[in-house]
Amino acid sequence: MDLAINPFSSGTRLRDMIRSIRACKTAAEERAVVRRECAAIRAAISEDDQDYRHRNMAKLMFIHMLGYPTHFGQMECLKLIAAAGFPEKRIGYLGLMLLLDERQEVLMLVTNSLKQDLNHSNQFIVGLALCALGNICSAEMARDLAPEVERLLQSRDPNTKKKAALCSIRIVRKVPDLAENFMGSAASLLKEKHHGVLLSTVQLCTELCKASNDALEYLRKSCLEGLVRILRDVSNSSYAPEYEVAGITDPFLHIRVLKLMRTLGQGDADCSEYINDILAQVATKTESNKNAGNAILYECVETIMGIEATSGLRVLAINILGRFLSNRDNNIRYVALNMLMKAIAIDTQAVQRHRATILECVKDADVSIRKRALELVYLLVNDTNVKPLTKELVDYLEVSDQDFKEDLTARICSIVEKFSQDKLWYLDQMFRVLSLAGNYVKDDVWHTLIVLMSNASELQGYSVRSLYKAFQSCGEQESLVRVAVWCIGEYGEMLVNNISMLNVEEPITVTESDAVDAVELALKRYSADVTTRAMCLVALLKLSSRFPPTSERIKEIVVQNKGNTVLELQQRSIEFSSIIQRHQSIKSSLLERMPVLDQTNYLVKRAASTQATVLSVKSAPAVTPGGPLKLPNGVAKPPAAPLADLLDLSSDDPPVTTSVPTTAPNDFLQDLLGIGLIDSSPTGGAPSASTDILMDLLSIGSSPVQNGPPTSNFSPLGKAETKSVPVTPQVVDLLDGLSSNENAAYPTITAFQSATLRITFSFKKQPGKPQETTINATFTNLTTSTFTDFIFQAAVPKFIQLQLDPASSSALPASGNGLVTQSLSVTNNQHGQKPLAMRIRVSYKVNGEDRLEQGQISNFPAGL
Repeated sequence: MDLAINPFSSGTRLRDMIRSIRACKTAAEERAVVRRECAAIRAAISEDDQDYRHRNMAKLMFIHMLGYPTHFGQMECLKLIAAAGFPEKRIGYLGLMLLLDERQEVLMLVTNSLKQDLNHSNQFIVGLALCALGNICSAEMARDLAPEVERLLQSRDPNTKKKAALCSIRIVRKVPDLAENFMGSAASLLKEKHHGVLLSTVQLCTELCKASNDALEYLRKSCLEGLVRILRDVSNSSYAPEYEVAGITDPFLHIRVLKLMRTLGQGDADCSEYINDILAQVATKTESNKNAGNAILYECVETIMGIEATSGLRVLAINILGRFLSNRDNNIRYVALNMLMKAIAIDTQAVQRHRATILECVKDADVSIRKRALELVYLLVNDTNVKPLTKELVDYLEVSDQDFKEDLTARICSIVEKFSQDKLWYLDQMFRVLSLAGNYVKDDVWHTLIVLMSNASELQGYSVRSLYKAFQSCGEQESLVRVAVWCIGEYGEMLVNNISMLNVEEPITVTESDAVDAVELALKRYSADVTTRAMCLVALLKLSSRFPPTSERIKEIVVQNKGNTVLELQQRSIEFSSIIQRHQSIKSSLLERMPVLDQTNYLVKRAASTQATVLSVKSAPAVTPGGPLKLPNGVAKPPAAPLADLLDLSSDDPPVTTSVPTTAPNDFLQDLLGIGLIDSSPTGGAPSASTDILMDLLSIGSSPVQNGPPTSNFSPLGKAETKSVPVTPQVVDLLDGLSSNENAAYPTITAFQSATLRITFSFKKQPGKPQETTINATFTNLTTSTFTDFIFQAAVPKFIQLQLDPASSSALPASGNGLVTQSLSVTNNQHGQKPLAMRIRVSYKVNGEDRLEQGQISNFPAGL
């Protein structure tokens, strides 16, 4: 009666407890039911209730699967295992495998019971012991029970042999030294007819080969003939319903045997020769219209590629992969592409025969197949096929998805740079890529293009005319606009006068005014991109020297930027206006065409930087929670520090910067255009007395005394247009030989820059308060996605006081089409003794995904 009244007594059936738990409507109700049931089971354990011990263990296993603690029932497992009956042992071993693992000390107590059961006369009890040992065996148990398992490998019962072989696998993994004990038994079991025994034995042989070189050599001598016989029998066997899968006889045994053959034949020419015939038979006879057959064919191909196979067999294997590429199943095509990438290192010519099919995969609707096929095409390119392959890829670039354009553009540019032997072909391909996907071309690619054009004097006229025509039709591509503006500024007279015409060209009519119109259009169209606008201003300055009649118009365009809020553009506008209006005598020499750039030196530096980046990426720590960010130009993103590190203000020493300074000696843009050269003298030191005042104006070679170290901001502005001290209308023109050290302006710096975000700092001080500085931070989004929930954080050492004003917006528009600003008030209590230093962190969301970027800034101008 008590059991009927209390549904949670130890006598409750398992199904009743499950029904009660499922009837719970809340997690709290479920916990209450489990808690009461566990209390009843504990009471039954303490009373040594033997009648319901197996039922309590079954309920404990269910409770364990729900995630509740059940450690108090571990000893009950041992008691059930020690019982004489099969039902009790079955529940006990099942509980042992679920509730315990090899790390539990309690497990040592069950070794003796396992040994007794392994020697039991009942084959089902032996099977229970083998199953448990194969799941939770520790190294100590393996050493103690290995002889019993080895003996059971010779049992008459096929199920016992199969379980013993699987248990042996666990023992060999735990104690590789015991591998030699199982070699003979494993070799003899390959003569069995039962497929279950064969499958487990082949798996055991594979594990033995991994564990011991002696076992590998032994099995090569004693097992190869048996494996060939097994594979031939399975391939040629008649219909067997117990092993058949989709018309294929036991594909699992097929695959296991092929894997073992690959292990035995790898690096051994004799073994490989012995199994060549059976591999060819499997490759030709297996049907490919079913998934099971494709699995066998794939494993057969992998085995052929992994051993010392003949060339004809390798061609057969690659042809099978070619058929896979025509399959409608995306998974089959993907694994075929993966295997072809491995095969290309073994037999390139055989893979080349399927080039057309691989190119079709580049246009596949599945993005994974497209990317993998593109990588394979890149590996297929050589000097003989580079032009047709490049044409196919460039043609597809025009119609490809926006998400795929970046990868496709990068690969095309890499192919053109790597295999180009004809400068004209190189220029044509790069101009077309810039026209179709200029927004996806990385900076170092168009930098290299500019270097080549400066070295190819015979093609400079062709280049500027081609870029002018491309600009007229594809002016929305940013990289195209930059290269076109640079060329028009350098070679404008070639454009207007049709100089250095090639036979393949037709003359075009471009006036001096048309050339200025093109640059002015770019200046207006890219109002949010500081680099492009700065390049446009430089081009206009040079055109004022190339085309004197347009000087007044150019001056009017340049003057429009005198009040620009971006200090970089304001500064250039003022300086260039002064050059055009007041310094006609030096303008022609100042604005001469750039000298030929050292192409070899540039490419060597670029390659060295790329190699350094690869090494830094390989040695980088784990990915930060914000997710991986792909950065262009070989710039490795520094690992994100935890918040505690960001706010660690215990040290007075300025932190070492982890952001990427844009004036690093390895930056190619500086080396390319000869700007922003680092001063070799100590920071803040006086420049040489022989420094030309013009060089002082343009910050070439040394930094002005009143402004400390050179600024880290730069732009690709040509020969004489490097980053200089910002000139405001109140400062006397330096070309007049006059300067003032009072109220010196501080240069704007790029505090932080990654592939996605640029942060610039401009500075302002109040007269009479040298320790106080107001910093205006400007944030620019360099990606095509809007940043939301934008938050900027900063931390400084304890000798500095910091106050952050609210940001102008929490959303940062894409592609620099809008800026977010934020003011910081900084007080350096050790002004003149210790420089300003800061750590920053920026968090934002892109399409709902959280991102995090951070860095350290120590390149503040001196005097702050």
